Amino acid sequence: MAMTIEELTEKVAQVSDIYAKNCGIERDDDWYILKLQEELGELVAEYLRLSARGRSKDLNQSEIRNRLEAEAGDLLAHLLIFARQNDIDLEAALINKWFKYLEE
Repeated sequence: MAMTIEELTEKVAQVSDIYAKNCGIERDDDWYILKLQEELGELVAEYLRLSARGRSKDLNQSEIRNRLEAEAGDLLAHLLIFARQNDIDLEAALINKWFKYLEE
């Protein structure tokens, strides 16, 4: 199921709103960047675990791989809502910074 960045962001924002409400989380401007950093740390931990440079916690490689994928999803989700909160057009940012090299 392919979605645009805008569609992904809207769905992620809905889930984030539900999570914040259910957990009583007050999200201020700092929360979005700090949560992004937290999720990056969790992704790194799973990467280290998968590459045998972190404790396995009695998980097999398949379980660790699943956790790595979940953390990558978390990081992307939080990047999308960080960008939304800070009025960053990620598509334009990619075009302006990355895709310009494809035109050369």
